[in-house]
Amino acid sequence: MQILRNEAYFLVYAAVTKYAAQRCIWTFYKVAMLKIKNINTYYGQAQALTNVSLHLSEGEIVTLIGANGAGKTTLLNSLSGIVPPQSGQIFFHDTPINNLAPHQIVRLGISQVAEGRQVFKPFSVDDNLELGAYLKQKFLSGKDKVKKNKEFVYDLFPILRERKKQLAGTLSGGEQQMLAIGRALMANPKLLLLDEPSMGLAPMVTQEIFRVIENFSREEKTTILLVEQNARAALKMAHRGYVLENGRMILEGMAAELLENKDVQRAYLGKDKKEIWER
Repeated sequence: MQILRNEAYFLVYAAVTKYAAQRCIWTFYKVAMLKIKNINTYYGQAQALTNVSLHLSEGEIVTLIGANGAGKTTLLNSLSGIVPPQSGQIFFHDTPINNLAPHQIVRLGISQVAEGRQVFKPFSVDDNLELGAYLKQKFLSGKDKVKKNKEFVYDLFPILRERKKQLAGTLSGGEQQMLAIGRALMANPKLLLLDEPSMGLAPMVTQEIFRVIENFSREEKTTILLVEQNARAALKMAHRGYVLENGRMILEGMAAELLENKDVQRAYLGKDKKEIWER
């Protein structure tokens, strides 16, 4: 009876607020994969990030929103070793990665899809995917694993299979974004960093890419840190979110909470703003 009474108390507590039960689930049942503690990143003498901290649990989709110049891309570049922080700590599965080179970070299981669909334009779609698996092929797996990964990417993005011999530079913007994502997936990442995947794309193409990202994360249990200008769509897909402003983390919470936050709505969503596919 005491156990039943305790369970009843818990259920009552969880019902007190709309998100209490959701918070309890993420707090007690998810394992922290990535921990960032008070990192400070500079470009020369200019400080881009100031005492930034965040964490990601295994299997989460977490979005990072903020205005242009807030430091979102810098944070991803600090994680991937492109612009290492000068101070603070970054742990991936409790392993410090602050001082590792980018290729070492990729080998641990972190892949980044850079902003601007940076594909190798003179190379074919197939060759671009092969390049994404370079470290796996050279150090870890082999041709059979690479071939299997390539088929997996082609199943995710069937249009790429049709274009496999086509030069990457002749693809449409949406197809180049799919290729950039597919190339990152060739490394079998445990953590995928996505930088503005919808930039410059038509709404229907954006919707399709977001659908693939969400399904991939759910089915493969891959953790995703998403930087996205379309804050509304990103928060609808994510479990949690962070708001970055002038290089400082000013807000964090469950994605549903941030969608309802008046300050977030005013600054990043726009009052009464709806996406084209929601009208």
